[in-house]
Amino acid sequence: MKHVIFGVTTLAAAAGLGLYAWQTQSAGAHPCGDTAVAGSAIGGPFELVSETGETVTDVDVITKPTLVYFGYTFCPDVCPLDTARNAAAAYMLADEGIDIGTVFITVDPPRDTVEVVRDFTDNFHEDMIGLTGSAEQVDAASKAYRTYYRAHDDDPDYYLVDHSTQTYLMFPETGFATFFKRESTAEQIAEITSCFIDQLA
Repeated sequence: MKHVIFGVTTLAAAAGLGLYAWQTQSAGAHPCGDTAVAGSAIGGPFELVSETGETVTDVDVITKPTLVYFGYTFCPDVCPLDTARNAAAAYMLADEGIDIGTVFITVDPPRDTVEVVRDFTDNFHEDMIGLTGSAEQVDAASKAYRTYYRAHDDDPDYYLVDHSTQTYLMFPETGFATFFKRESTAEQIAEITSCFIDQLA
């Protein structure tokens, strides 16, 4: 079952970002790596509920270079691995004196309450921000970032959610910089993020 879900997830991510990858290849390689698609219409205003219970916007959350990931806490394998990897990249950059943010936005708001999201993110990085909200708020944020998700309705308590798995690098002033695929390592994310910070400094 997990392999089927992963396959759907991979296809969804490819469909959502295929155009941008093609544009990147057409425009030539970016100095920070082949995943760079800066200038694409990804990201934008959102209003969600933080792990502290406060209503926040993208301006409140993205106050520095930030890795943004959409997933859910009941995810059996992909989300914990990706979230741990993003946290590891943040720790690597911190060791180099570079401060970045990490954000986890749930695509499963019925189960991912404020408390659940807070416990989940605290397991990976003490400064990771977990965001949830109403179904409408989450859907609006997902559309802004061009992500895909679909909950299965086969079990009211233990259902799974298909979702795209890219991680976005966002900047407070310039917005979207690039995205990272599932196969990107923490080292690669740290290196490319550092490069973008240097480029935009």
